Amino acid sequence: MGAAEPLRSVLWVKQQRCAVSLEPRRAAGMGRPGTRLGDPDAISVPVSEIITVEEADTRGKQHAGRWQKMGQPCAFTVHCVKRARHHRWKWARVTFWSADEHLCHLWLQTLRELLERLTSRPKHLLVFINPFGGKGQGKRIYERKVAPLFLLASITTEVIVTERANQAKETLYEVNTDKYDGIVCVGGDGMFSEVLHGLIGRTQRSAGVDQNQSCATLVPSPLRIGIIPAGSTDCVCYSTVGTNDAETSALHIILGDSLAMDVSSVHHNNMLLRYSVSLLGYGFYGDLIKDSEKKRWMGPARYDFSGVKTFLSHHCYEGTVSFLPAQHTTGSPRDQKPCRAGCLVCRQSRQQLEQEQAQHGAPDSEKVEVWQVICGKFLAINATNMCCACPRSPRGLSPAAHLGDGTFDLILIRKCSRFNFLRFLLRHTNQYDQFDFSFVEVYRVKKFQFTSKQLDDEDSDKDGGKQRFGQICSDSPACCCSAPQSSWNCDGEILHSSAIEVR
Repeated sequence: MGAAEPLRSVLWVKQQRCAVSLEPRRAAGMGRPGTRLGDPDAISVPVSEIITVEEADTRGKQHAGRWQKMGQPCAFTVHCVKRARHHRWKWARVTFWSADEHLCHLWLQTLRELLERLTSRPKHLLVFINPFGGKGQGKRIYERKVAPLFLLASITTEVIVTERANQAKETLYEVNTDKYDGIVCVGGDGMFSEVLHGLIGRTQRSAGVDQNQSCATLVPSPLRIGIIPAGSTDCVCYSTVGTNDAETSALHIILGDSLAMDVSSVHHNNMLLRYSVSLLGYGFYGDLIKDSEKKRWMGPARYDFSGVKTFLSHHCYEGTVSFLPAQHTTGSPRDQKPCRAGCLVCRQSRQQLEQEQAQHGAPDSEKVEVWQVICGKFLAINATNMCCACPRSPRGLSPAAHLGDGTFDLILIRKCSRFNFLRFLLRHTNQYDQFDFSFVEVYRVKKFQFTSKQLDDEDSDKDGGKQRFGQICSDSPACCCSAPQSSWNCDGEILHSSAIEVR
């Protein structure tokens, strides 16, 4: 398959232009995948983006143009990825015809050999489907949009439709995961979190790591998690893939695309509460998720209703935030450098973190560094491991947060008027800098602690909760109603302990 001058068309293989007497004939309704080369009839198809190749059935087909004079040509079809707008991928097909049967079979054999070398692609997957998440379309989305693509790519699956909360987590503790190349969850952020907890917990148990020790070094799981979005917000999927499109996510899984993602542990009194990968929020987002849990019957609309209600309540919470700034990272929360595939910031930060740990001794290197302490009244305290983007907030809560740099962004929103807080919230829906306010502070950290001024007891929490919506101040627009304590929103789950340690 040497390089030569192009004839009617070109297939791009290993960055070489290979001349063959093949004429692509696209399936109806399918666009040309890849990028154009110099020849107007040339089609660029990177091998890494080919799903599969198969011999096409030419019997009984009508052939246009010069193929009418060549009898019965043979053909093969390349199933590949077509890149669309807004980070979306589509399944595309290109059929190549040739009068030379031997040449056609040679192309088939060569392409199949190249695909066999792509060892990162999964062959056998365990799939969990949440039929209740979002609009309750998880099973339908998988059967109509995902399963046909897995079948096309010769990926075998074992599918479990969950019937209760934590079923996926419990299953991962029990099944033999060695036979799978990855775990796929069909649902929202809650389903992903459940699978994540199952994989991390199983891996630590096998390695003998005590998860309740906040300074313990966790062992990464060898299995990858794939996400098929079917939830209410799909924050994790949107922040990693760039869209919440099921077909796009399925194609990423088929091609074996993967990235490393930071995970934060949340502890209280030497006990693990949860792991977090997206948002850990106290105050506004904690009150919002707590109120929305009572209105699950409303579906996704409950977040809008509870959001308005929480905004009108306008509670602030007094406490102390202590944090350890990240010294190893090469980025900052306001550098306008979003995390992308092959991120330079993540790669350099990871290298510097490894050097830092080698010098001071992991995982207790924090002992030689200086903590910062901030006291005050806060409307919200947010810690984001990723940008936390979603369709309503395309840039997210922290647009420059990175997925794999060993840090998270700590965002402190101090007491302010409702009008200013509304301005801050609206910044999440446009291109303006949401940190450009005097009452907003943002830090890139690798560990933080929070302690509420009020004691963490159940009675004060209940008493405060009964009066929250009614305490709307009218005497001063800059006034906040002080409340005893809020709850933490950990990736959409409620944590009732206000005093936590995160790393």
